[in-house]
Amino acid sequence: MVLDRARRQPIVAQALSILLAPATAMRNLAVRTLAPGMRSSGGGNATVTPAEEDATSEPGPASPDNDSRILVLDSVVKRYGALVAVDVISLDVRRGEIFGILGPNGAGKTTTLEMIEGLRDPDGGCITIFGLPARRQRRRVQQLIGVQLQSQTLWQELTVEETLRVFRTLFRNRVPVEMLLDRFALREKKGSLVGGLSGGQKQRLTLACAVVNDPQLILLDEPTTGLDPQARHVFWDLISEMKGEGKTIVLTTHYMEEAAALCDRVAVMDRARIIAMGTPRELVRKLEFDNTIECLFDGGMDQEALLGLPEVIRRPGAARRQPLRLHQSCRQVDGRSYWPRRT
Repeated sequence: MVLDRARRQPIVAQALSILLAPATAMRNLAVRTLAPGMRSSGGGNATVTPAEEDATSEPGPASPDNDSRILVLDSVVKRYGALVAVDVISLDVRRGEIFGILGPNGAGKTTTLEMIEGLRDPDGGCITIFGLPARRQRRRVQQLIGVQLQSQTLWQELTVEETLRVFRTLFRNRVPVEMLLDRFALREKKGSLVGGLSGGQKQRLTLACAVVNDPQLILLDEPTTGLDPQARHVFWDLISEMKGEGKTIVLTTHYMEEAAALCDRVAVMDRARIIAMGTPRELVRKLEFDNTIECLFDGGMDQEALLGLPEVIRRPGAARRQPLRLHQSCRQVDGRSYWPRRT
């Protein structure tokens, strides 16, 4: 898609005029500027009300305390009339971990993230980020975090490079555009219009926009929804790399395999409440199930050594069952079947 200069010029001028705005005007423009990219995906109206903040909380460099908990939610509640969207949840996120919020659509994941981001005010409880009260010092907190929303609409008529430059102007701490282009494999697309990007490229761009200020806490709302398997795994690699750099990441997802692959700890939400929390392995072990995995092995093996493993038992009479073939070249071992022991 190629737009004529007459149509594209006012759009580009409007966005890039932000680059010349004085600091005071920039803070007043921040909400309107981010409106296309920070549109709420949940019910109700997303609001940012600077008047409610501490007027003295000028944005500045991060000054997290020594507490390893970078984010704390204490008895947080959100209601929309008679509907309770988030029902008294508490959690903490530790420095340097990937924390997942897993649950079905409508469980309250996005609403929880939007309260952390400052897009919605909680009706009860307290949210603390880097030791700062997130509601009263909203401007300062927003300078310290990076956000990728579930439904993020960018300016379709801007190029990739122009989009990154516009988002950079909203923060005092700014990562060089060239570094972002290389980091998120967007250099070849730097002059391309956003409207012409593929789904995976747009997702990489929105993630790049989320980290233009080099945040220590990154909030990702269902970042891989709608991506094909290859693009999803590329995105997983980017998230893991950011963790390797010491970033703390909170992501929501309804993919169980995504939570297991990425997250150090997971909170499971359903019907506005957290119903379980722990490492993926701990959560799996708490499940009550009676599934059987019958294995075939390629070549000989020490059956007694296998049975000595804490997760494996022998079930009498199971040899009559049809085994699950894990590898095409496998052969059954003496007609015996093996499967995990319930823990």
